[in-house]
Amino acid sequence: MKVTIKMRNISKSIQRLFMILGAINLKTIYINFKFLSFKKAIKFPILISRKVWLKSCSGKIEIIGDIRSGLIKIGFGEVGIFDKRHSRSILGLYGKIVFNGAANIGHGSKIIVAKDGILSLGNKFTISAESQIICYKKITFGENCLISWDNLFMDTDFHKMMDEKDKIINEPKEITVGNHVWIGCRCLVLKGSVIKDGNIIGANSIVVNELENKNSVYVGNPVKCVKKNISWI
Repeated sequence: MKVTIKMRNISKSIQRLFMILGAINLKTIYINFKFLSFKKAIKFPILISRKVWLKSCSGKIEIIGDIRSGLIKIGFGEVGIFDKRHSRSILGLYGKIVFNGAANIGHGSKIIVAKDGILSLGNKFTISAESQIICYKKITFGENCLISWDNLFMDTDFHKMMDEKDKIINEPKEITVGNHVWIGCRCLVLKGSVIKDGNIIGANSIVVNELENKNSVYVGNPVKCVKKNISWI
C-alpha cells in the first residue's frame, strides 16, 4: 500500500515537472524576470501559456507567501464546450495584481487592471475558462474561490455620468468576494458588489450590491437568496 502511494506521488511529481518545463516559454520567462527578484523568478512561480496576449505589462505583480514552481498558471486548462486551440487569453496589466498563493486562470480568460486598479486573488483562486475581470479601482477575492466560464467582473461603468451640477455620480466602486465562493457560469458582478463567505451564485445571475447572508445560494436578476445554511465542495 505504501509503495503504491509512493509511486503515485512520484508519478504526479514527474507529470508536474513536465508541465512546468513545457510552459517555460519566452512569455513565462519575461513575466517572471520582469516582476520578481532573480531569486524568486528562477523558480518560475508564474507560468504563462503561449496563447496569452500580453497586452500590457507596465504594472506590478506581487506574490505573498511561499514561492514554488507553477504556483500561478495563466491560460492553461481545458473546458470541453470551448475550442481551446483557438482560444486566447489577455493580460492587460497597467495597475497591480496581488497573488496571495496559488491561482489557476483558465484558457480564454481576460484580465485588465487599470493604472490605479488593484486586483487581489486569494489562495487557490480558480477560473475554469473564458471569464473576464476588469478592475479600475479594486477587486478582491478571498481564498478557495471557484469561478466558472463566461463570467464578467467589472468595478467601473467606463463612461462618466454627471448630475445637473456636473458632479460625477458613477465613480468606480470596489468589488469584494469572500472565502470559498462558487460563481456559476454566465454571471455578471458589477461595481459595489459584496459576496460573503461560502456563497454560491447560480448561473446567469447578476450581482449589483452587498449580499446579506453567508453560506447561501443566490440566483436571479438581480440575485435573491433561495437557500440558506448550505456548504459546497
